[in-house]
Amino acid sequence: MTPINKQVNKAISAFQVPIIDVSSDEAIFEGEGEGWDAVVVVATSLADIKQDEISLLAAHASQIDKRVGKSATLLFAPGLAGGRLIISPVVDSENEYCDVRIFAKAAREGIAIAKAAGATKPLLVVPAVSDKRFANAEQVAALACGQELWQPLEAREANSLSPSLEAIGLLNTAIHSVLINAAEAGRVLARDLCGTEPERMSAIGFAQYCVDAFADSGLAVSVIDQVELLTTQYPLLSAVGRSSFGVERHHPRVVKLEYVGEGTICKTLFFAGKGVIYDTGGADIKVAGSMAGMSRDKGGAAAVAGLMKALSILKPKGIKVVAELGLVRNSIGSDAFVTDEIIASHAGVRVRIGNTDAEGRLVLADLLSHLRIQAQTSVNPQLFSVATLTGHVVRAYGGYPALVENSAAKRQDVAESLAEVGELWGEPFEVSRLRNEDFDKVADKNGAADVVSSNNGPSSITARGHQYPAAFLIKASGLGDTTLAFTHIDIAGSAVEGDPLYGKPTASPLVALLQFLKLSK
Repeated sequence: MTPINKQVNKAISAFQVPIIDVSSDEAIFEGEGEGWDAVVVVATSLADIKQDEISLLAAHASQIDKRVGKSATLLFAPGLAGGRLIISPVVDSENEYCDVRIFAKAAREGIAIAKAAGATKPLLVVPAVSDKRFANAEQVAALACGQELWQPLEAREANSLSPSLEAIGLLNTAIHSVLINAAEAGRVLARDLCGTEPERMSAIGFAQYCVDAFADSGLAVSVIDQVELLTTQYPLLSAVGRSSFGVERHHPRVVKLEYVGEGTICKTLFFAGKGVIYDTGGADIKVAGSMAGMSRDKGGAAAVAGLMKALSILKPKGIKVVAELGLVRNSIGSDAFVTDEIIASHAGVRVRIGNTDAEGRLVLADLLSHLRIQAQTSVNPQLFSVATLTGHVVRAYGGYPALVENSAAKRQDVAESLAEVGELWGEPFEVSRLRNEDFDKVADKNGAADVVSSNNGPSSITARGHQYPAAFLIKASGLGDTTLAFTHIDIAGSAVEGDPLYGKPTASPLVALLQFLKLSK
């Protein structure tokens, strides 16, 4: 494989804006500490601010500018770091339907003002609050700054961009910045992989970017690139990419990643990531402009890769994490797979193709089949698939990802536990229930095949359009013949923020999964 960029790992860490713990209030003053040049306060009210100097300035300013404490405002503050004080209020904190993301919103507004004002080393101040909903407000606010400051890989490469800030200080935090910086390193990788255009981040480019990003990480990394191995070991994935085999630069790849923590392994987690580099819809071609943005159909694989990056830095003990990323282009051409074909999965399940635009579940089924085999001899295994899978999940839940679990995972409260963690870390989920009707929906009614991949209509107008694909995955991967816990995560609504076609990738649900792994031992 030809290296695309041998400096990827360095580039990711160099572009990341580091978070630095700051223990002394003296850092808020001009000329003190590490040369901080702005103070950004993210608070639910001016009364929450503990530093007298900041509190007095803010209170005085609020008497002459009614915006202070109500909207993000830059104040001239002689004597404070850089002479800049930015008060970015957390709005609606008493609303019981709000969650910790209100701190993320305020932090992004504040750091954007600091950047626009010319600051390069702002100091972030997030006063603690007693409400348990906001227990992780400091971490969530700091991570939100990373989301705000990230710039696309194409722009960084084309314009030789450097990070917009040198560092962000986190004042008087009761936490340690190692976790935040590790999570953000993973999110930078995930955003790069998800958000970059389909030629720069082809399956080959995506795979090489991962190889470079995990150099010297301690993770086991391998790439399947031989056509014969792909077609025999990943037959459904290869069917999706069949038309792409005629174009060498579009050939599929499978990336395998493995993290093994020190000490006795108490739990093993397996992740299958959907990495459809570009989804034309295949023979069931996307029409009326709906092909735009389909280079982001690799968000699941990107998030899983980012999760593994964070693990490689944090090195939690006692867990093993195995991931397979299926990277393929759903191309149009004379050799494209078509609806009505019957193709045997890696698990030997005969799949009737219902719609070539329902390609992601085919990729995941083969990955899960390989992971299933490993899981059956592993310690306390749990399996997950992560994918931008359906339009229906966006129709049903908007920007929230869905968790759909099998009965074994439900007995272990996997979805409920993950949803609880996500709520506290600013990546909330909706929990969907898998039902018998979902399995009926994927049954091949004439018996020629064991299972049908989908109906022939858009998922967004199909009843239970994001739930029944989990039933297909269970059947086609062979998981239905086991007692293994499996949870499907559909991130079609959360992988990108704002503009669904060209908005900034979020790396969702990397942070929630990272915290879940820490708690799952």
